Amino acid sequence: MATLMFRLDRTRSISTIFAVLGLSATILSFLLRGANLTGSWSGMTDPMILSLLWTTPVGTALALRLVGLNLLLLGLILGRIGAWTSVLGGIIAIFSFTQIGHISGSESTLMDFALMLHLLAIALWIGVLTPLYRLASSSTTYPLAANVGHRFGVVGSVTVPVLIVVGGYMGYRLVGSFTALIETGYGQAFIIKLLLVGGLLALGALNKLRFIPALRLGDPVAASHLSKSISVEWLVILAILGMTAVLTTNLTLPK
Repeated sequence: MATLMFRLDRTRSISTIFAVLGLSATILSFLLRGANLTGSWSGMTDPMILSLLWTTPVGTALALRLVGLNLLLLGLILGRIGAWTSVLGGIIAIFSFTQIGHISGSESTLMDFALMLHLLAIALWIGVLTPLYRLASSSTTYPLAANVGHRFGVVGSVTVPVLIVVGGYMGYRLVGSFTALIETGYGQAFIIKLLLVGGLLALGALNKLRFIPALRLGDPVAASHLSKSISVEWLVILAILGMTAVLTTNLTLPK
């Protein structure tokens, strides 16, 4: 029990660090938009430019993320009694992504809802990886790793189809046609993202169908395989996030 509590505390500490990094990145991103508007670094501290940005969807997204991430931090500080506060904060922070980017230009409530579901499913997947990796890295917590992995697999049987369906729907709405998918830079980048997502789903299926069941039966080798698989999952996730950034900032939607 003491070992488990220690690991939970470390996981909470890691979550706090990432929440603080998220806050810092949110503020820096807003300031950089000011620099982008003026064409110089002075825009990062220009009160007039920043005030102008505050009245745009960029400012709305900033406000929502600040509120959401601070609530998330508050919940982490409160411990178990603050769990729902952190959940609410996470949902608000995720909702902020509907305010800017390609989805915001669609002016469709259904697209906003689809993006929310998509991001919540992704957040759940990413959120379980570090705790599961840590539990699978010590023989004293192998049973817990097997239990967490099994429970996530049950939840994933619902969230993964949601991820696929809403992702496919948004892709169809954004790309528009098979021709645009093949012939435009946006469509080609989208194909790369799809291939990466397919690889991630394959790794998840391998964990659920092979490594987790073996670990539940007490096979210690399965824990090592699970840890390695999760490490690869992180690399694929980083590649997916990088490709998403390219799609939403550097490429224009097909017409």
